[in-house]
Formats: sequence, C-alpha cells, structure tokens
Amino acid sequence: MLLQRTLTALLLAPLAILVILLPPGWTWLFALVTVAAFLAGLWEWTRLSGLRNRPVRALLLGGALAVFALLWWLRDMIQWPVLVVGAAWWALACVWLKHFAFAAAPTTENRNLKLAAGALVIFPAFVGLLAIHASEPYGHWWTLLTLLLVWAADIGAYFSGRFLGKRKLAPNISPGKTWAGVCGALIAGALVAVVGGVLLGVEGWRLLALALLAVLTVAASVVGDLIESLMKRHAQVKDSGRMFPGHGGLLDRMDSVFAAVPVFALGKLLLGL
Repeated sequence: MLLQRTLTALLLAPLAILVILLPPGWTWLFALVTVAAFLAGLWEWTRLSGLRNRPVRALLLGGALAVFALLWWLRDMIQWPVLVVGAAWWALACVWLKHFAFAAAPTTENRNLKLAAGALVIFPAFVGLLAIHASEPYGHWWTLLTLLLVWAADIGAYFSGRFLGKRKLAPNISPGKTWAGVCGALIAGALVAVVGGVLLGVEGWRLLALALLAVLTVAASVVGDLIESLMKRHAQVKDSGRMFPGHGGLLDRMDSVFAAVPVFALGKLLLGL
C-alpha cells in the first residue's frame, strides 16, 4: 500500500504542477482540467450523500457542468459573493463536526442536505481557483503556492502527529488525527507561505498577513478533511472511491484543497495580493 501511494503521488503531483504552470494562453485547458476533477469529486460526493441511482447522479452532474460554465462566464462579477459564501460554509461546518451525528440517518431530507453541502464544497472552490490562477502578475505561482500550503500541512501533520500526537482531535470522526498534528500543519503552512511570499515579492505587513492567512487556510483544510471523514462515517465506507491506487477516491485527495482554496482566495483578494 505504501508503494502504491508513493508511486501515485509521484505521478499526480508533477501532472498537477504542469497544468498549473501552463502559459497564459492555455488558461482554458487549466479550467477544463479543473472542471473534470471537480466533477469527479462531485460524483463521489453524491455517492457519500446516499444517492445510489446512477442515472440521477449523472443528471446532477450534467446540471453541475452547466453551473461550472455559468461560473466561468461570470467569474469576474461573482467571485466576491461566492468566495464569501464558501468561506462562511467552512465556518458553519465546524458546528456540524461538533454535532457529528446530525444528518447521519439515511433519509431523503438528510441526503438532500448533504447534496446541498456538496454544492457549497465544490463551486466556491472552483471560483476561488479561477480567481487565484487569473490574478496578475503571478497567478500561476500563487495557485501552486495554494496547493503547496495544503501539501506542506499534510506532511507537517503526519510527522508531528506521529511523534508527538497523543490527544485526539475528533476521535468519533477521524481517530487518527491529533491536536499535535494540527499544530504541525499550521506551522508548516505558515512557513511555506512566508517563503513563497518572499519569492513572490510580498513585503512588510502583507508578509505577516500572508502567514496569518496561511494559518486560516490550513485550519479550513483540516475542517474540510474532517467533513469528508464525517461523510464517509455516515455512509459507512472507508474511501470515497477507487480512482487512485493506494489513495482512494478524488475526494480523499482533494477534500483539504476544496476547503482551503476559497479561504485563501478571499484572503488574497482582501490583502490586495
């Protein structure tokens, strides 16, 4: 399993970086790849929500594709309200984590609630990614920095949790996560943000503000990870899918990114970076 995870990561990471760093004239390809990835994530989310009818799930994806097209068309006009809603959702999600048994029963009402939550997970992240990638003059590098924050946080959480982790973060939702892991993730994210900010020409108070934004972004990524774990608990499955050998489904790899992107994009806009 470790070999599978390593090989998959070594293949996927360079591909993701290549797509992010495509020249400006290829922005449309970045958008298409992003839509494809987000549709795959939404497909898995519909399954975790309790929707088993594949034709209905496919119909929902068709509707989602139309929403993606509309968001792309209106991206410059709607980015502020969509990002505010997206960031607010992850704050509200903390309440759901506290009351983790809420919506656990496989009822139609709970299924519809989870499908609505999926829209709040996927669509603001799409708008946020477009906003970051289109920012001038270093949108490609800011996009890469966003992902690096999440990747560094995962690594920091793994090592600090492994060697220092004793107190569990949310044992009823994700028993492997610890408070020490969260601290390691926050520190790693802040350090990467400072280094990335310096390389991108951020100076003075904005550099400190970027570090604080990284902390908030990583905190949101932790919430995103826990929400997906909660969904899997409710659905009584181990992985969201089988897309990546050793890694599970796309949601298993992207849950933190979906939460981090709208928070980082909104903070970046507010700081004028």
